[in-house]
Amino acid sequence: METIKIIPLGGVRENGKNMYIAEVGEDIFVLDCGVRYPENELLGIDTVIPDFTYLEENADRVAGVFLTHGHADAIGALPYFLENVPVPVFGTELTIELAKLTVAKNEATKKFKDFHIIDEHSEIDFGHATISFFRTTHSIPDSVGISVKTSAGNIVYTGDFKFDQTAIPMYQTDFGRLAEIGKEGVLALLSTSTNAENPAPIASELTIQDEVFDNIRYWEGRIIVASVASNLQRVQQVLDAAYRSGRKVVLTGQDFGRIIRTAMKLGKLKLPAEDLLITQKEMKKYANEQLLILETGRMGEPIKALQKMANGTHRTLRIQEGDLVYITTTPTTAMETVVAKTEDIIYRAGGTVKQISDNFRVSGHANPNDLQLMLNLMKPTYFLPIQGEYRQLAAHVDLAHEVGIPLKNIFITARGDVLEYKKGEMHSAGAVPAENVMIDGIGVGDIGNIVLRDRKVLSEDGIFVAVVTINRREKKIIAAPQITSRGFVYVKASRDLIRESGEIVAEIVEKHLHDEEFEWSKLKQDIRDRLSRFLFEQTKRRPVILPVIMESSQRNRSRK
Repeated sequence: METIKIIPLGGVRENGKNMYIAEVGEDIFVLDCGVRYPENELLGIDTVIPDFTYLEENADRVAGVFLTHGHADAIGALPYFLENVPVPVFGTELTIELAKLTVAKNEATKKFKDFHIIDEHSEIDFGHATISFFRTTHSIPDSVGISVKTSAGNIVYTGDFKFDQTAIPMYQTDFGRLAEIGKEGVLALLSTSTNAENPAPIASELTIQDEVFDNIRYWEGRIIVASVASNLQRVQQVLDAAYRSGRKVVLTGQDFGRIIRTAMKLGKLKLPAEDLLITQKEMKKYANEQLLILETGRMGEPIKALQKMANGTHRTLRIQEGDLVYITTTPTTAMETVVAKTEDIIYRAGGTVKQISDNFRVSGHANPNDLQLMLNLMKPTYFLPIQGEYRQLAAHVDLAHEVGIPLKNIFITARGDVLEYKKGEMHSAGAVPAENVMIDGIGVGDIGNIVLRDRKVLSEDGIFVAVVTINRREKKIIAAPQITSRGFVYVKASRDLIRESGEIVAEIVEKHLHDEEFEWSKLKQDIRDRLSRFLFEQTKRRPVILPVIMESSQRNRSRK
């Protein structure tokens, strides 16, 4: 029997950044390749991607990347991965179109063309394993789960899913296929844990559809709707409600063209009427009660756009008296404070705020009952809870144990942990590199803990710069130390502190100039150490201290 390994490179003990490896014999199958958007402590970081070291070292064994759906947590890291490991990418029609757009944004991968469209009937035989797919219900069409069929049984990755008995055909789960896979025998199930600890029932999309319509049709003024662009089901509900209410829709947001137009082109998002959409310039032709502005974007972007509309800094729109701001995205825990502050700003501007989560629990992810139903349909020998913080994974473990899976057959993994199936048993078999790789601008992985620590210090205590010019040959200071501060103290109100700091710098420089073993690095470090102690004694703060030593002579002038 061939060796079977399962390795999560992301998506465990965190939300997002899904990437899992199913290794069967010599073949490596990559399941999803997503990003995670950073929390507040990752100052200035744009996105976080998985560590591809193991896959790059074994690039000749990677059979392909298999995608479950078109959200960033499943496809966002593709450009960075394909840059060094250009392997085939498989996904459903909409998922592949969105993946193409994502990959094309990266200069190094914009010419990549090795995409393959699959559907729920596709089976791909790789010799040691056969890959097949099953339809799932999520907030974006064309979502699927993935089954890797091996000689020891199926390895099933659910992707993001929920069970909704009222889902329209485009979003329906294929329960028959799930039952078939379960009957074939499931060696290991990898199932999302996002809602595992919350027993509250999730409202059906039919109920949400009626809620959206009721909020839109009864409002007498202008309506501004905030929605995540990739939640195409919600966008469709808003468009339908606007049409039924006799409103025209103005679309804004930078992700509109990238996601929504693609969905419209493929028929995954349908306009109830051709004249439903109007431009911002055409808004003047209509009364406020005839208008709905749909602000879309990724993650927190619609919320940030609302803030700009409320405080008057948005490039084209402004919230005015009588506006209804309808937030149709459920904020994450990290965004709850931001949303609360946004509400306050909107009310000050004269608007009214309603959230879709005020009356119902809304989510595109399975609740505990759904998770247990999936477990009962699959009846896996081994179970790996994925996609969630540790507490969510632990809650999913309890759910699995309740339906009869022995605790010894359940694994809460960390990123990079290797699970190996050998001689009829699954066991831990070491780990591979799986650190967070941070993206900042065009930099990939060049921001580490030291840089983040400095950014944190700068954000809290500011910077303190000491500039001094010396003549090393004559062993004297040419220009007295100049002290500059940003974000630390107000210089004009702290003249004594600045003067004493300059005296300390001068004293240290004089001492080093007369030292026969003069070293630039030692001089700068002494300035940092002495100033750090002095400033902490005086202010109880520790700014970033930056000594700048200029060397001057008759022949040249250079900065050290």
